[in-house]
Amino acid sequence: MSKAVGIVELVNGPVVEGSKMASFKVNEMVTVGRQQLIGEVVSLEGDAATIQVYEETEGLRAGEEVYPTGAPLSLTLGPGMLGNMFDGIQRPLKQIEKISKNFIPEGIGLLSIDPTAPWEVKVVAQVGDVLTPGGIYATVQETLSIEHRLMVPPNLSGKVIEVKPNGIYTLNDTVVKIETEAGEVHELTLAQKWPVRRPRPIQKRIPIYKPLITGQRVIDSFFPVAKGGTVGLPGGFGTGKTVTQHQLAKWSDADIIVYIGCGERGNEMTNVLEEFPALIDPRTNRPLMERTILIANTSNMPVAAREASIYTGITMAEYFRDMGYDVAIMADSTSRWAEALREISGRLEEMPAEEGYPAYLPSRLAQFYERAGCVTTLNNKEASVTIIGAVSPAGGDFSEPVTENTKRFVSAFLALDKKLAYARHYPAINYLTSYSGYVTMLDEWYRENVSPEMLPLRAKMIRLLQEEEKLNEIVQLVGEDVLPNDQHLVLEIARTIKKGFLQQNALHKDDTYVSLEKQYKMLRVIDTLYTSALACVKKGIPLSTIRKERVFDDVVKMKYDVPNDQVYLLDELEKKIVDTYRSLREKYE
Repeated sequence: MSKAVGIVELVNGPVVEGSKMASFKVNEMVTVGRQQLIGEVVSLEGDAATIQVYEETEGLRAGEEVYPTGAPLSLTLGPGMLGNMFDGIQRPLKQIEKISKNFIPEGIGLLSIDPTAPWEVKVVAQVGDVLTPGGIYATVQETLSIEHRLMVPPNLSGKVIEVKPNGIYTLNDTVVKIETEAGEVHELTLAQKWPVRRPRPIQKRIPIYKPLITGQRVIDSFFPVAKGGTVGLPGGFGTGKTVTQHQLAKWSDADIIVYIGCGERGNEMTNVLEEFPALIDPRTNRPLMERTILIANTSNMPVAAREASIYTGITMAEYFRDMGYDVAIMADSTSRWAEALREISGRLEEMPAEEGYPAYLPSRLAQFYERAGCVTTLNNKEASVTIIGAVSPAGGDFSEPVTENTKRFVSAFLALDKKLAYARHYPAINYLTSYSGYVTMLDEWYRENVSPEMLPLRAKMIRLLQEEEKLNEIVQLVGEDVLPNDQHLVLEIARTIKKGFLQQNALHKDDTYVSLEKQYKMLRVIDTLYTSALACVKKGIPLSTIRKERVFDDVVKMKYDVPNDQVYLLDELEKKIVDTYRSLREKYE
């Protein structure tokens, strides 16, 4: 341990002020006091420094010493991250549980992924190869579905002068040695360090062009999310944010899932920690945890670690992106993270802005969301990081600062509605206030991979729902009976869209995930129902007669009646609708 150069002068919750710290650097990681609490220097003024401590400071006294580490807060990146559960600064909870059963003890140190775990390493570099930043020199089959690719750190390149044979190695064992142009020899192990607040470098960003397929109809068909995109998921208490994120984690076609439970209630995080290991990955029929990383930072954990947990999660996501994987990061919720910023800012005596949040809240949100993207990595692979950030506005008020600022930086906004949730309409994504800026970007992909009619059908259904909203205002004033039959039909079709298409049962085997082909054909069935029924209305046939036909009920129940592997039944249903209403029109001619 380095010689102590700092002295604790003041302790205010997670904020510690120290003196004799002129030799320290801003953002340097330090250890504080007898218990060696982990902290980070956030400001320097002369020889006085302000430190944010990532552990409980109870028992810390003035006069205790502060030790430097010479490095910023960094993560150890290597095999052992997948399937693991960490706290906000990458300390493994399973390992900590063996030391302390119920709580994370102070001064436990900066534990990380297990350095003693054996890994089967296949070395792909050969003597004489020139390795550039991001180059892959070895691989580890970390889980059955994910190959962990060991990469040259982004700030290093050189010629391979020694390689170890394939075999069993631990995290800090050297497997390759390279020599730089300056003649320096560097040992490459199974792990590398990276500062959490610095984005990992890429070769270039590429335009977004493909969707993150989630199997959730309201998202894939109405408000599509792109790989490399940013999504805000705001909703009040009980609107289903966590369940929606669980569905996205389980069914989205991302290769890796990083789930950050940031400041949520302990019992909610307990459910996540118990449920995720039990979930089966539909892609491999193996446990979903084999391609998932969980970061748990509950509301009773140290507030400064909550602020760091977002950066911990996004750094891990970028690391797997650099290997060439599509990564989806779920942050639940960014509101609790913003509250941690507010508390620390208050203790630092910074000037508050709107609702007490610090003035730099928008820039911090922007820094987080801007780390998403579809990119070409340093080793010429195409990969992406998609960020889905839940927001928990107090009282469901979307005009509060975190929601308002999130809207500025995300391109898809999936607003969860309390009224829909109370009406048992799940997912409770409001189809009138939500939006996606990716529709035009993904137009070509949908045309080539689903159907040229897919997005025009989507636009038509949204117009019908908007028309229904206007008609409902008239109905509330003068009643439904005064509407002409064609407008009455719009109300009926809108109800069918909501019940038969937008509502989705996460617990039903055929409805929990729906392929894009089935989604398109369901939309086509609803459109056929509308056009066929409208033709009858124009013939003067009473709506009560049109409604008597069982096809309306068949359309609502098609999500349950048509299994995912029998999509052709929807073509038969469409034909049945056409034939039914043709024969009805013939009767009235």
